[in-house]
Amino acid sequence: MEQAFSQYEVWFVTGAQLLYGGDAVIAVDAHSNEMVEGLNNSGRLPVKVVYKGTANSSKEVEAVMKAANNDDKCIGVITWMHTFSPAKMWIHGLQQLKKPLLHLHTQYNKEIPWDTMDMDFMNLNQSAHGDREFGHICTRMRIRRKVVVGYWKEENTQERIAVWMRVCAAWADAQDMLIIRFGDQMNNVAVTDGDKVEAEVRMGYHVDYCPASELMEYHAQVKDADVDALVATYFREYDHDKELEDKSTEAYQKVWNSAKAELALRAILKAKGAKGFTTNFDDLGQTDGSYFDQIPGLASQRLMAEGYGFGAEGDWKSAALYRMVWVMNQGLSGGCSFLEDYTLNFDGANSAILQAHMLEVCPLIAAKKPRLEVHFLGIGVRKSQTARLVFTSKVGTGCTATVVDLGNRFRLIVNDVTCIEPKPLPKLPVASALWIPQPNFEVGAGAWILAGGTHHSCFSYDLTAEYWEDYAEIAGIEMVHIDKDTTISDFKKELRMNEVYYMLNKALC
Repeated sequence: MEQAFSQYEVWFVTGAQLLYGGDAVIAVDAHSNEMVEGLNNSGRLPVKVVYKGTANSSKEVEAVMKAANNDDKCIGVITWMHTFSPAKMWIHGLQQLKKPLLHLHTQYNKEIPWDTMDMDFMNLNQSAHGDREFGHICTRMRIRRKVVVGYWKEENTQERIAVWMRVCAAWADAQDMLIIRFGDQMNNVAVTDGDKVEAEVRMGYHVDYCPASELMEYHAQVKDADVDALVATYFREYDHDKELEDKSTEAYQKVWNSAKAELALRAILKAKGAKGFTTNFDDLGQTDGSYFDQIPGLASQRLMAEGYGFGAEGDWKSAALYRMVWVMNQGLSGGCSFLEDYTLNFDGANSAILQAHMLEVCPLIAAKKPRLEVHFLGIGVRKSQTARLVFTSKVGTGCTATVVDLGNRFRLIVNDVTCIEPKPLPKLPVASALWIPQPNFEVGAGAWILAGGTHHSCFSYDLTAEYWEDYAEIAGIEMVHIDKDTTISDFKKELRMNEVYYMLNKALC
């Protein structure tokens, strides 16, 4: 089990009924305990499974679902029908349940005992019967859930449960997520804007504005000794030119300024209980008081690595999404980052998109130890030298995602990508990744644009489309997936059909 998720648990509720007698209920309970213990001991599930008993009546179902809602540790409920459980008894409980639901279609025994099976055995082991009954009532009630089909001991079954658990953890984390916007968004940019009220209704997180002047109050209180200590940490953790340590140089002062900015950001985020933030290079404090001499890029890079959500130019949707990516990614090895589409490289089958930003790319995706460097940044209200971590990303496959506001709904856009080896960029000293969107550059980029995708996205080497499908199901938002099998013709049809579905759904509601 991952230490990162030790504060959470998932409840396991088994469905049965009293028709088959007390001995059957005892057997169901024993099997369920054994299964939960086996799942927990598998080493594949990041969240502890807690057996909450066998539900044999409507009152028992309703009681356990209400209890799940009111338990902060519970982030989701797994249901399994060991035997036939009449689904009308699940109606009131499902109406009450507010936590994510996974329906596990499995069976205690792997194979049919052909030579010994009698009617008692068949009545007891009716998952094929009971799970269909339960599935019907969920569908009739329009209950959003994940259905996992497979033997409970098999790796693939457990891995699919593990994916859902990670998404549930991110969903739980988002329900009290506060995103702080330091300044507004970049002027006239459409894609970083959106409906914050509907985002909170639909996805849980809250977005607040914070003037740069308030941030500067924390900046003014940062102690020089703390800045000196953080600069020393930089020099220990990152490759750098030895000359950078010369305290008499402008370069050292810029590193020092970046460290002070990091401490100020960390202090205000902690004080407000925020899990993410955005910055804007046109709002860095007033020159007649405390102020940032340039966008706090190094601070953003390091805070992202620690799990703070981040979005550039006021992009609060990306800040919230990155925090969710980071939570889901805990305990996995590949790394994740906020990224931006910057420039294109047309090279036939290897045509690719350079992902970068002015400064803010998370070092968790770095192929090797980042270098701490100081260079001029000629954009924003203050054009000056500033520190940043410079690196290129690992080679490998991954998945990137973004959320857009279409007015009548949110759309989650997901694209499988392949990160390839870039050529050196001696005159572009920033962190970057170079990737080919699947199925190829022309179709992948074209589908992304047709879906209304942003130039910002949140990337992970470890997450797959299955994670995002589970998230979209829990949140009740649209999801489109661009993968190796995508064609523009079929993708356009999907977008049109989705438009009809959501327009009708809104009209009916």
